[in-house]
Amino acid sequence: MIECSWKSEFGVDCLTCGFQRSFLSLIKGDVVESFYQFPATIPFLFCVIFLGIHLVFKVNNGHRWIVGSFGLTALLIVINYSFKLYTGAAFH
Repeated sequence: MIECSWKSEFGVDCLTCGFQRSFLSLIKGDVVESFYQFPATIPFLFCVIFLGIHLVFKVNNGHRWIVGSFGLTALLIVINYSFKLYTGAAFH
């Protein structure tokens, strides 16, 4: 896996630390472990895939789905990182 330059430089997890592990778990079919490692992976992938579909097929109100899934992804990233900071899990 690619080493996180933020974590190696500052010794603290970045906002997206865990995405690679989560994505690999999702590829292996372990959805629960994927969510546990980084909760925003599934909404992020939905956003990216739906964006591609919308660009090709112009889905009705597709922009609302994209904005909503992006907002959910951002919210999950902030909640996850806040939880890591609160519990001290980001400092290891």
